[in-house]
Amino acid sequence: MNAKSDIAPNPTLDEFRKVVRSRRSVRRFTDEAVPDHVLDDCLELAMLAPNSSNLQPWEFFVVRTPELKAQLAEACLGQNAAKTAPVLIAVVARTDTWRRHARMALEQWPEEKLPGIVEKYYSKIAPIHYSQGPFGLFGTVKKAAGLFVGLTRPVPRGPYSLNEMKIWATKSTALAAENLMLALRAHGYDSCPMEGFDECRVRRLLKLPKKGLVTMVLAAGKRSEKGVYSRQYRFDRNELVHYL
Repeated sequence: MNAKSDIAPNPTLDEFRKVVRSRRSVRRFTDEAVPDHVLDDCLELAMLAPNSSNLQPWEFFVVRTPELKAQLAEACLGQNAAKTAPVLIAVVARTDTWRRHARMALEQWPEEKLPGIVEKYYSKIAPIHYSQGPFGLFGTVKKAAGLFVGLTRPVPRGPYSLNEMKIWATKSTALAAENLMLALRAHGYDSCPMEGFDECRVRRLLKLPKKGLVTMVLAAGKRSEKGVYSRQYRFDRNELVHYL
């Protein structure tokens, strides 16, 4: 595939601004279903999100079965967004798929020739960078080495532990979740990202992988007339943006 063929024309700024500004966390939805083709397109766009080393440490569990959706809504503490949405999507970060995905990155390389630097990264560098070893011992060794080498030159600082791997996977997965929410809005649908849930119950209900971390449960559908609870506001940009 020619790399140039993957480059789309510049999007219209005004249209993008409309999508971003009209995205709201909707708390009540109508009972109108989200069509399969819309969901499929939104999930495909979600997975085009930038992510660490293109290891794509995410999975999406789409729940539409009424009984299971009702149980999941209860695990989401009975929030109105969860109870009224026609579809719920558990957005899950994975800390344990990087080895398999590194192999897939090599097997599915889209160009005719695999660059040597790419082969070296996924076959040699990534296993060192992301592996933590039994009981996290290798991560501890890497941290000590990083502290020593970092005295004289810049070095990557982590991930050095299983907890840091969770942070690593969650950062990329959150980017995919944002793509998903904006894609839904562009299709004329809405969403509500929920952090309020009982993760143990969510994991059990959806039979999630042992090392899957529920980043959020996303409610999706058409907003009702009373779906947005208040006007949108944000803090003063001068408090949060720093030009150096």
